[in-house]
Amino acid sequence: MAMSCKDGKTGSLDNGKYVRYTPEQVEALERLYHECPKPSSIRRQQLIRECPILSNIEPKQIKVWFQNRRCREKQRKEASRLQAVNRKLTAMNKLLMEENDRLQKQVSQLVYENGYFRQHTQSTTLATKDTSCESVVTSGQHHLTPQHPPRDASPAGLLSIAEETLTEFLSKATGTAVEWVQMPGMKPGPDSVGIVAISHGCSGVAARACGLVGLEPTRVAEILKDRPSWFRDCRAVEVLNVLPTANGGTIELLYMQLYALTTLAPARDFWLLRYTSVLEDGSLVVCERSLKNIQNGPTMPPVQHFVRAEMLPSGYLIRPCEGGGSIIHIVDHMDLEPWSVPEVLRPLYESSTVLAQKTTMAALRQLRQMAQEVTQSSVNGWGRRPAALRALSQRLSRGFNEAVNGFTDEGWTVMGNDGMDDVTVLVNSSPDKLMGLNLSFANGFPAVSNAVLCAKASMLLQNVPPAILLRFLREHRSEWADNNIDVYSAAAIKVGPCSLPGSRVGTFGSQVILPLAHTIEHEEFMEVIKLEGVGHSPEDAIMPRDMFLLQLCSGMDENAVGTCAELIFAPIDASFADDAPLLPSGFRIIPLDSGKVETSSPNRTLDLASALEIGPAGNRATNNYSTNSTCMRSVMTIAFEFAFESHMQEHVATMARQYVRSIISSVQRVALALSPSNISSQAGLRTPLGTPEALTLARWICHSYRCYLGVDLLKSSSEGSESILKNLWHHTDAVMCCSLKVRMTNALPVFTFANQAGLDMLETTLVALQDITLEKIFDDHGRKALFAEFPQIMQQGFACLQGGICLSSMGRPVSYERAVAWKVLNEEETAHCICFMFINWSFV
Repeated sequence: MAMSCKDGKTGSLDNGKYVRYTPEQVEALERLYHECPKPSSIRRQQLIRECPILSNIEPKQIKVWFQNRRCREKQRKEASRLQAVNRKLTAMNKLLMEENDRLQKQVSQLVYENGYFRQHTQSTTLATKDTSCESVVTSGQHHLTPQHPPRDASPAGLLSIAEETLTEFLSKATGTAVEWVQMPGMKPGPDSVGIVAISHGCSGVAARACGLVGLEPTRVAEILKDRPSWFRDCRAVEVLNVLPTANGGTIELLYMQLYALTTLAPARDFWLLRYTSVLEDGSLVVCERSLKNIQNGPTMPPVQHFVRAEMLPSGYLIRPCEGGGSIIHIVDHMDLEPWSVPEVLRPLYESSTVLAQKTTMAALRQLRQMAQEVTQSSVNGWGRRPAALRALSQRLSRGFNEAVNGFTDEGWTVMGNDGMDDVTVLVNSSPDKLMGLNLSFANGFPAVSNAVLCAKASMLLQNVPPAILLRFLREHRSEWADNNIDVYSAAAIKVGPCSLPGSRVGTFGSQVILPLAHTIEHEEFMEVIKLEGVGHSPEDAIMPRDMFLLQLCSGMDENAVGTCAELIFAPIDASFADDAPLLPSGFRIIPLDSGKVETSSPNRTLDLASALEIGPAGNRATNNYSTNSTCMRSVMTIAFEFAFESHMQEHVATMARQYVRSIISSVQRVALALSPSNISSQAGLRTPLGTPEALTLARWICHSYRCYLGVDLLKSSSEGSESILKNLWHHTDAVMCCSLKVRMTNALPVFTFANQAGLDMLETTLVALQDITLEKIFDDHGRKALFAEFPQIMQQGFACLQGGICLSSMGRPVSYERAVAWKVLNEEETAHCICFMFINWSFV
């Protein structure tokens, strides 16, 4: 029997001839195919009975037709995919060729300048013998800082400024006006966000990107002009005047405000001219620049609480792409006035990498995300379409920025401090802020709040990667959210409707993470956190209630350079409506240094979790096999909002200050343990007594395994301690150790060490192992088996466990083929811990 995949009118080979179907039969089969592409034998027979037009066709022929139809569908999808990839590669090749031409021009210019300066240097050497009051070198520099007279801001003058802006922008986008270098960590390719570069040696900070997006040029321009919709730091853009030009373009006068990223610096604003026009080749251009030193036209006086920054010629060059879509060039060039911020924060305002991450690449990501939504109008997370989820994430981010900045025109007023200025407390009772908050949340408290209080602070972090710290804060809320929780619970109950974002009203229960959506590059994701049994009903103080948090996470990539890491969340009602009121709180961590950062695994030490429980003393251990870290700094901003009744303002303010201070203390404790310098020899923490060094423990684990089971755990022939640790760390099976010291609150030992496979299996980090017990990861069958084998492990020294199911720290089921448990003996041949190895594990 043969099959054909070329058309729908051929079936099987019967007596040497192809069976052909009538158009009516093909139409009926097509209709049935869309209902059920792969019918069973019984279903095919039922189809023949239900459709008389197919009664003369054998079931075997129907089966072959469906096989051919699925084959054609698969070929069609593959051809469509290959065409899309080919278009993308063609466009990317065009971009790379243009970039190559630009680099060749830049090389030629540098060669010319090198020859010129070499000749100029020789002339200067001779000129230095001249004792005149002004040397050749000095006189040659006067043209670098020209003093421009005031510019005319009449319509004709504005058109002249616009054309000049266009020329300068194009020279940056496709020319050599700025020396561009590839942004660290960015590799161009068909799946990358685009070709991203940062400036080298120019005034201010600048970034450039070019890429392919699946949207038409006019739609691209429309999206990019609406800056608040994609640029999270943009508070507002107000168009004050629009002037048409003779060539069909438009000149707009804009006033733009940007949020401050921390509580330690003022916000920025811009007075801008934006010029939109079409070039002779059909390309669409939107370019901008700051208006300064102008006369005879509109001006924007300084605004309180804002520092006037300057935008140098920047914009977007959008060209139509063959086969649909657009090729876009983006240039952002700004002078953010770093003099106006504390010296420790100035690297943040002097970094082109930060500008590229937060602004330039954000624009490309937004375009690609919206292009994907056009082609894939699917419904994800909890029945939400991507546009609805994007709107929710925008609301979360904007609400957090409002809390961090606390602008007076939004109704915020600063309360007096309590003798310490580490935490700033603001109150807002404006109707706009309170609109929609009068709902009854799942924590059981009636929402009769008539004011909102915000407690915020910023702190400097030393030598801890922002992505690692933020991931820890996300995965282990109990490390920072349960400090003096009884005090806060009592205060919340006393004041009635006060809700504590990120904390639990009552005893901490289970934390369940329900993912909602990722952005296209997985730079950001949103999820719903279900805190089980953490609240109580006012009518029944015994029955626990569940609490839901909508949470936004970004900047989790450890290898991204200059990325801002954020964890923003807000309590939501169980109904989770699109217009649900949001009162965001959270963390923002911004790296201040753009130098080399630690890129090794965050799981750096043997028992880093133990470091959370000790204070500075003695010397630090020095034997971690990966110690090539450098000092890095970052600033963390914390802002928490609380709804309350106005007559309880002082009580809530006191509670909020204590709560934020306890969080700061917890974050400092966690950051100290996560820091790579926790294991350096410079001073600080001491490895707890009784805890062996990582190399020693690895040797004990392998030696004990060989003694009890008679075979080697590792296949490597090298006997060096460092080699043993590395091989154990990269072992394909999950290896993890439990201490023999039982906690007061746990019935079974807790994990103290795991290799990389073990951490992946538990979906945790080494520092968080202290929160996980054997009892938590096994199901009922596994717990019974463990209880039965535990005496044998202690007496015989080892035991083999049958395969089964266990749970990760995130609640995901993990299957394993079998497991081995054995005692780990120290140098004195006494039991130090129990080691488990889960063989051939995988997520179910």
